[in-house]
Amino acid sequence: MAEREQAGHMPGEIVEVYRAPLRGGERDPREVVETYRQRDSREVVESYRRPVPVRRASPAGNAALRSVKRRGAFRGRRAGLYKFLICVAVLAGLAAGARAMDWFYYDWYQDEWWPGEAVHETETAEITIPGWPVDQGAGLSVSRDQGEPLTAQEVYCLLNPAVVTVQCATGEGISVGTGVIFSEDGYIITNHHVVRGGSECYVTLDTGRTMEVCFVAGDEDSDLAVLKVPPRELRLLPDEALPCASFGDSEKLVVGDPVYAIGAPRRLRGTLTNGIISAIDRDVEVEGRTMTLLQTNAALNSGNSGGPLISESGQVVGINVAKYMSDWNRDSVEGLGFAIPSAQLERIVNDLLKWGEVQPEPRLGIWVLTDEDGLLVDSVDPDTAAAAAGVRPGDYIIAAQGREVRTNQDLFRVRRTLYVGDRLELTLRRGDRVLEVTLELDEAAD
Repeated sequence: MAEREQAGHMPGEIVEVYRAPLRGGERDPREVVETYRQRDSREVVESYRRPVPVRRASPAGNAALRSVKRRGAFRGRRAGLYKFLICVAVLAGLAAGARAMDWFYYDWYQDEWWPGEAVHETETAEITIPGWPVDQGAGLSVSRDQGEPLTAQEVYCLLNPAVVTVQCATGEGISVGTGVIFSEDGYIITNHHVVRGGSECYVTLDTGRTMEVCFVAGDEDSDLAVLKVPPRELRLLPDEALPCASFGDSEKLVVGDPVYAIGAPRRLRGTLTNGIISAIDRDVEVEGRTMTLLQTNAALNSGNSGGPLISESGQVVGINVAKYMSDWNRDSVEGLGFAIPSAQLERIVNDLLKWGEVQPEPRLGIWVLTDEDGLLVDSVDPDTAAAAAGVRPGDYIIAAQGREVRTNQDLFRVRRTLYVGDRLELTLRRGDRVLEVTLELDEAAD
């Protein structure tokens, strides 16, 4: 040890050299095991060197062999440098990607004609799927009764027959997602991005039967679309009717409620996953627009788009639309899935069924804040329905259309039931007085 310290090693360092024995107890001086310990005895670096067997060469070939060895050593050092630089570049790229490349990921993929994937198109593509007329009296209803809790097996048996795999032929390949049947005569809800750019569309039931469907209407902003199984396909069914799902009220969900998802992730039709509601009314920016969604940790993957998010009572409370992933490592983020709440579905789907497009919500002209006393009117826009009705800053909104409101989301939920031309009855508290005012909703919201 004293000799090694004098040779330049730090005090306290330990260098051990052990020459490994060969067969017969002999030692090869070229075969060495070295152990280097820093001051911290827990940190150890070991290296092992072993001579590489070399075929015996004739004396005449020794010079050529030495030349080859020298060139090989140089190439080895240069290759090692290249490998080192490549590793540094890769690590730097991964570090930058981890910081800057997380995004909201839809299940977009290109694939051959097979269930499970969907084609990604960044621009809006025209839908040329054979159409079905609107305003046929169909409608989507959301039940306010939550029902009794069911087991996971009961939820699956109840809902899986009403879940279909949607396959849509596009100019780029086959887009495949999931859909939910909401009427016995074959109306189906799915995501708009599943059918975007489609020219033909088919759905596959849980029984394996495949049927051609028509396009009713869709809305890209809300990412919802409605399909219809035509009568010619229904007549081929035993009772000319399809199993359909019941929809529950997403407004009654609270964080921590159990939920399930059924779909065709990664080509696996009829897959059930489970989780909880992770957040309510999560504002998420997706493709440049803000959507207010349910957040869940139920596993969602490509092929789940358009499928149901299901409450423990077996009711559809959302339509799965996106998951949060990293575009440099798609397996690096889990448990961040999102669904369109059923409270939004009712208005949007019924607008699509009746008019073929979503009608604008009316403008109220009120800016509100939530404090410990309730919903406070912060300001009122001039020349709006609220200003004309006499609503003032400092008023508290107690009720809207007879429904108690305490947050801005409560007020938005009421507004979603109204159209331009309707009236809105507000109950206000102004100081010690309670007032009733009526807003004439004659202007559409931006």
